[in-house]
Amino acid sequence: MLLGCIADDFTGATDLANTLVRQGMSTVVLLGVPSGRVPEADAVIVALKSRSIPAADAVRLSLSALDFLKRGGARQYYFKYCSTFDSTDAGNIGPVADALLAALGEPFAIACPAFPTNKRTIYQGNLFVDEQPLAESSMRDHPLNPMTDSSLVRVLQRQTQGKVGLIPYSVVEQGAAAIQVEIKKLMAAGVRHAIVDAINDQHLLAIGAACADMKLLTGGSGLALGLPDNFRTQNLLKTGTANALPKIGGHALVLSGSCSAATQRQVAALQRECESYALDALALSRDPATVGKAVEWARPRLGKQPVLIYSTAAPKQIAEVQSSLGRERAGTMVENAMGEIAKELVAAGARRLVIAGGETSGAVVTALGISGLRVGPEIDPGVPWTASIDAEPVALALKSGNFGGDDFFAKAFKALEPQANRI
Repeated sequence: MLLGCIADDFTGATDLANTLVRQGMSTVVLLGVPSGRVPEADAVIVALKSRSIPAADAVRLSLSALDFLKRGGARQYYFKYCSTFDSTDAGNIGPVADALLAALGEPFAIACPAFPTNKRTIYQGNLFVDEQPLAESSMRDHPLNPMTDSSLVRVLQRQTQGKVGLIPYSVVEQGAAAIQVEIKKLMAAGVRHAIVDAINDQHLLAIGAACADMKLLTGGSGLALGLPDNFRTQNLLKTGTANALPKIGGHALVLSGSCSAATQRQVAALQRECESYALDALALSRDPATVGKAVEWARPRLGKQPVLIYSTAAPKQIAEVQSSLGRERAGTMVENAMGEIAKELVAAGARRLVIAGGETSGAVVTALGISGLRVGPEIDPGVPWTASIDAEPVALALKSGNFGGDDFFAKAFKALEPQANRI
């Protein structure tokens, strides 16, 4: 293993895997902290559900994942979090990064969630989403981790006892050598974490080259763009087709739990093409038979066309549900329901699933008992098709809520069609 990765949610893990596979690294995603053999691959990603849990639990899980990756002999480690830096003042990015540094005996790590292809850029330490400051974007109203400060230096400083610095655009623009000089200056000044500016892919490549010898990097999937070449120049990368998937047929199913603005548009677009069923959180709380009703509605409709079941809603509706049930209870109820629905409908022949939302994706793969994923072709930036490593594989596209164009769901199944001829 060349690169050992820890991702704080399941969609983020496949997003990172997509970046690595496109750059020629064979990649396996393992769901939850593994206990068995370390698989053969250039990169192994342990996907956790640690983004929105208590910081102490996130640290514990991340350190367990690190121990597993150490057994595989990883040459470098990567902590992957969301390109919108989803977190609260209590964590979990800072506490996990601190714990990983301590466990590796390292004094310093960079932090760079930039993903320019998906319009996430960093300038003077401020994160921009679709050219809007983070605190003015739709992330301000995120139901789990509302982001109300655009300065990542300030956000991260509130999460860690270590000093947080900045490697600004003026340095990054000069390339890898200048970045390395700045890193040495920051380390000499006692800085433990440094936010790194990046507004295009060339910046990410330069940052990756500058960090070739660092034991730990932290960031979004975009930062990983520059890492495979470091291994390639050392003649460590294997040759072959990194994104091959087995042939997978079966019915098409879309489960959407994300309430992001992008997913709302995607749900609306798919509703014009296929039948859909709205899963109501309040109904789930009142009627134990709600999940069964959704399954009974969907089962006879499974066929060539996708079937859509969604809990996606506008912020006002979400606020009303959370006011009635509480934020955590409402989210957990919907996630568990989606997991049960997936389990029933896979048993009924659904084998090609698109899941929208990180928490929903985690609940679905957990309910299906999936332990790992092979990574296949890209659908949209940051979202690949994957196949479970089980004897009877299921095709899964795990989509972060904010990713993908309006036609993402329809596009996803078209992208899988060429794989049907693969043996």
